[in-house]
Amino acid sequence: MSGSGGSVRQRKPDQWEGRYRVDGRAKSVYGRTKRETQEKLRAALTQAGAGVKPTTTRLTVAAYLTDWLEASVKPQRRATTYASYEDTVRRFLIPAIGRHPLTKLEPGHVQRMLADLSTRETARGRLSPTTVRYCYTILRVALGRAYKQGLVVRNVATLVDAPSKANVEMHPLSAEQARTFLASVSAGPREALYVTALYTGLRQGELLGLRWQDVDLEGAVLAVRHTLQRRTHELGEPKTERGRRTLRLPGDAVAALRRHKVAQLEQRLRAGRKWQDHDLVFTTSLGTPLDARNVTRLLQAALERAGLPRQRFHDLRHAYATLLLEAGEELAVVSKMLGHADLGTTADVYAHLTRGMQDRAAARMDAILGRAATG
Repeated sequence: MSGSGGSVRQRKPDQWEGRYRVDGRAKSVYGRTKRETQEKLRAALTQAGAGVKPTTTRLTVAAYLTDWLEASVKPQRRATTYASYEDTVRRFLIPAIGRHPLTKLEPGHVQRMLADLSTRETARGRLSPTTVRYCYTILRVALGRAYKQGLVVRNVATLVDAPSKANVEMHPLSAEQARTFLASVSAGPREALYVTALYTGLRQGELLGLRWQDVDLEGAVLAVRHTLQRRTHELGEPKTERGRRTLRLPGDAVAALRRHKVAQLEQRLRAGRKWQDHDLVFTTSLGTPLDARNVTRLLQAALERAGLPRQRFHDLRHAYATLLLEAGEELAVVSKMLGHADLGTTADVYAHLTRGMQDRAAARMDAILGRAATG
């Protein structure tokens, strides 16, 4: 099978036709705009030139996505990643575009889906830009596999502009606010958790998955080897190799963990046979893993009692990094401590300059140039 030629002409105000020939026979494709028609014509010519026969139109987007999840994602990705993909496909992608035959999915279908998702209201409010972009990313990856398998002649998701990234402005605790917060939770049941978070910058999952065997209080060293999975409460591997890291513990963190260990032993004695030994540093009153959502709610309640602004638990990690950078620590050192995959990730997240960083830079320039301001 071979195809040749190709031309585009406007037939009606909202209809364009692309004409080409395959094995001597005239064929046509249609679109609402010239660009759309040109894309269809290019795909048709590519298909004809490669000798690809049209895939059955009985395979819907819903059926394909379901198969992709089971055959490609589940065997190759972590259980939490699969669960997240499956939830997104089921809740957002299939209801929006699942009925379309895979071979007839158009860029316009994807564009309309993204527009609808961007304005959708849920019980928690409008869908965030992060969620919309996540939907787009999953669809692009799934259709990329369909393209490699020859099920489609183009990945229509790549022909649509990706949704903008969420512009989340960070407002981590200042040094004064962090000291106020730690003073307010001193001697409380979660003091060690908050101290360790602010003094090490560990992710929430890394903190909740921390085991006593990973902590050397005598040597003041902590090793990050696992992360607690949100849905299953099972220990999983860090996402990247740099996520596995060993950190020196500041003296205040060592002291807080020592007190916490004694309190946990007393708690274990009270629980008796009900205690479940998982060797976790931070647990419930029965030794079981903590739930991430409950931990976040308790943090926000503690912040409110201290008269401080509302924060996500992850913002404690941002506070750690920002305070180090404001104090003059090198970006490469902070990146390693945070366990980022590469230095670029750290630079992207902390590209903003806080007032403290700006003041330090200005003071350094005064010192470098050695001229007092006159006026």
